[in-house]
Amino acid sequence: MTATILKVMEDGVSSVSIPTYNFPLAIDTPKKARAGEKVPISGATRVDSTDGKITVRIDGGGLVTVDFDSIADCSPTSRVAVRE
Repeated sequence: MTATILKVMEDGVSSVSIPTYNFPLAIDTPKKARAGEKVPISGATRVDSTDGKITVRIDGGGLVTVDFDSIADCSPTSRVAVRE
């Protein structure tokens, strides 16, 4: 998922816009970030295929639920390590 930086604040936090999420959100961004740049976001915690929604945990921003249309790339990962 990609967020667009709306405003960079002095403390290194930026206000961003996330597609299909109707509110601006404050997240930690790189130090040299500028308004208008795109920031990748990853970390899906829940997928609701019935409603077409996915919940993503954002560092410093909490949980955000968006439509599947907002997701650019989805690759499943497992939390369980497999040993041979």
